[in-house]
Amino acid sequence: MQANTICHISPTKLLPISTWHDRIPAGRALAATGQAPRAISISTSESRSSGVSAAEVEEDRVAAFWDYQSLFVSPQSETAEPVLLRLVDGAVPSDFPSGTYYLIGPGLFADDHGSTVHPLDGHGYLRGFVFGGAPENKEVKFMARYVKTEAQVEEHDPASNTWRFTHRGPFSVLKGGRKVGNTKVMKNVANTSVVKWGGKLLCLWEGGDPYEIEPRSLNTVGKLEMIDGHGEPQHSEGHGVGDVWDVAASILKPILYGVFKMPAKRMLSHYKVDARNDRLLTLSCNAEDMLLPRSNFTFYEFDSDFKLLQKKEFNIPDHLMIHDWAFTDTHYILFGNRIKLDISGSISAVCGISPMISALSVDPGKSTSPIYLLPRSQDESQKGRDWRSAIEVPAQLWLMHFGNAFEAVDDEEGTREIRFQACVCSYEWFNFHKLFGYNWQSSRLDPSIMNVKQDGKALLPHLVQVSIDVNAEGDCQKCSVESLNNWTRPTDFPVINPDFSGRKNKYIYGGTTSGTRPALPHFPFDSVAKLNMSDKSSSTWSTGNRRFIGEPIFVPKGTGEEDDGHILVVEYAVSIQRCYLVILNPKRIGEADALVARLEVPKELNFPLGFHGFWDVDS
Repeated sequence: MQANTICHISPTKLLPISTWHDRIPAGRALAATGQAPRAISISTSESRSSGVSAAEVEEDRVAAFWDYQSLFVSPQSETAEPVLLRLVDGAVPSDFPSGTYYLIGPGLFADDHGSTVHPLDGHGYLRGFVFGGAPENKEVKFMARYVKTEAQVEEHDPASNTWRFTHRGPFSVLKGGRKVGNTKVMKNVANTSVVKWGGKLLCLWEGGDPYEIEPRSLNTVGKLEMIDGHGEPQHSEGHGVGDVWDVAASILKPILYGVFKMPAKRMLSHYKVDARNDRLLTLSCNAEDMLLPRSNFTFYEFDSDFKLLQKKEFNIPDHLMIHDWAFTDTHYILFGNRIKLDISGSISAVCGISPMISALSVDPGKSTSPIYLLPRSQDESQKGRDWRSAIEVPAQLWLMHFGNAFEAVDDEEGTREIRFQACVCSYEWFNFHKLFGYNWQSSRLDPSIMNVKQDGKALLPHLVQVSIDVNAEGDCQKCSVESLNNWTRPTDFPVINPDFSGRKNKYIYGGTTSGTRPALPHFPFDSVAKLNMSDKSSSTWSTGNRRFIGEPIFVPKGTGEEDDGHILVVEYAVSIQRCYLVILNPKRIGEADALVARLEVPKELNFPLGFHGFWDVDS
């Protein structure tokens, strides 16, 4: 079946470089330049010790630059109807359930007027892999559509099929659009995560309400107002953090809400599903708290019909940035990334000289990291522990993503053991301006930033387990952090069998690197890791040369056996500009037969790196 193309993007002209020019895909490259950055470097001594010639090192360096750009190229087409994918390896298992794997991520990075945007500011591009067919003839079809947010509708002219960026976005600076005095900062692109709940398919972003999508066609229904930024919470914890900051907030609110059109409460992109209690958990924070040394967080819990069951607000006297979070039966868990206001950056950001995120920077002032155990259950709320007082982890870590959290209670002593697995990185490495290697001044993506030499330090994203023991009164007795299974490779996107969310898990999976690419040793990822917490073992499945992967997700069989299921992951074969949906057998990771099936997305529908996905089984 041929794709019904409803949107075409004309190619950006790229200057030739060696033989790599013809391997760059059609479509707007984020870094439309013909020069590879000099920052990607391997020393002569390194190349000699590894048996690689200087010419081979240079060739790999140039190829690595273009391979990296190829992960962030705007897709040419959307599909108005599902396209059957071609099976190129293996077979789709007969017992694979019918359902849809949704994957969201940024799609458009460059307009027709000279402006490029950071990947985090790229318009949301929703992909759907639909599994169906009879057991003896399983098939997978593919769909892809841009999320028609307010910003997308404004910036795209369907008559001429051209784009003009008018919104700055938090991480970008416009070159072909209005810079000075441009107050369109909070560009809701609905590009970070996706969930199907209560019959509604939602695409979420970090700074506003999610957008609802029609599941079968991927048409955009519209913005879904899940939170009321001006209403009083049903249950509130800890008001009166400080009158001086209340005054500051009262001054900031009319500016942020009125001038910059920011929502009063920003719904965060990461949600949680409490499978045992059949609840969707979401989190929002106040817009003005980005600029103040305090943080207001509101947690919402919805039943399967999207009825609000619980709403709890917490006021914390700390300047935090939260991207992901966790929960147990009794607590919400916030691992606090400490930030501070950057005065000079704020001035340049307001003037349009630098991105708005320049107003903030990481705060390395303390050698520890704060964890806030916020009472979720009523019993926990009534205990005497002051939850505003952080539990300090004896390490300075910036949290990227949680994998799982769970707790156990010692009946004799009443001690509660809380454990969670997560991906963290170093404050020394994390930089708001350089995420994914984006350089807003040159509009380039520099892969060397994601591939720094660690020199024995765990700078890049890696997996850890944090252990906290609290007594019957809720006071912390012990807090420690250790690497997960002594796994030292850079790793992110930790996932588990979702049936075990909130319970003690034996296995955790993640995207990682084989380390075999000299110029890209750490990122992009090219492997899926499986870590066994019981025996501390680890195993991996890796793609081929010049192939990368995104976030793996686990599709359970529901047998109660934790690693009984399937893993889905998208493989990006940048050298031939193809995307593949890969099915792996979790039990066989580390073995030669781990690959179950590989299905090819047509070249004209090749798409960029995705962020987060969701598996929705047909009911």
